[in-house]
Amino acid sequence: MKHWQLQEAKARLSELVRAAAEEPQQITVHGRPAVVLVSQEHYEDLIGDKPTFVEFLRRSPLVGVPLSIERSASRTRRLDL
Repeated sequence: MKHWQLQEAKARLSELVRAAAEEPQQITVHGRPAVVLVSQEHYEDLIGDKPTFVEFLRRSPLVGVPLSIERSASRTRRLDL
């Protein structure tokens, strides 16, 4: 990822945008990373439609696998310290 100082990014905005279409570009302010410029396609991949947790579980390859979950009926349990 290429790093741009803010003043350089402002002066060469067109070049920065073209470069961001290829790979993310980092802009620094006072030598510290401030923002990353990414292409629209990359941005949409990052924030794209994500399934809800329930949909995620329903798509699991483990759907239909019988689970044997047993829980103790006692109110207390033994704890070794």
